[in-house]
Amino acid sequence: MFKRILVPVDDSSTSSRGLRTALQLARQLQARLRLIHLGNAIPSGPRKREGMTAQELFEAMKMRGEKLLEKRTALCRAGGVKADAALYIALAGRPSRLVVAEARKWRADLIVMGTHGRHGLRRVALGSEAEEVARMAGVPVLMVRK
Repeated sequence: MFKRILVPVDDSSTSSRGLRTALQLARQLQARLRLIHLGNAIPSGPRKREGMTAQELFEAMKMRGEKLLEKRTALCRAGGVKADAALYIALAGRPSRLVVAEARKWRADLIVMGTHGRHGLRRVALGSEAEEVARMAGVPVLMVRK
């Protein structure tokens, strides 16, 4: 049924919950995972300073994303699931479009992602990347609520 599961990840608890669900499915279905991370957050702490060059910002975001993906893929492998990862660095654009493009490129059968489950005015104001993925994806999307 589902043999190739794409999982967008970041360092949020919502993302972690989505990954745990994807791991359970992958074990049951003997599927492989592809973790995707969009490094679009400006690093905090001493690296975030006035005068930081674009190259320094890119490198800091890349290093942070690589560490996150290393931890998440190690978690998958420790759970007996084959996993690889894709890292994209961007300050602009919709993450949902990147997720859908990667799903097509990798030929995913399923996308599993965490969602905050916002509703009402918060959803209207903040939008929902998970909803956007579900609308645009050509494959089923399993949204795991926080």
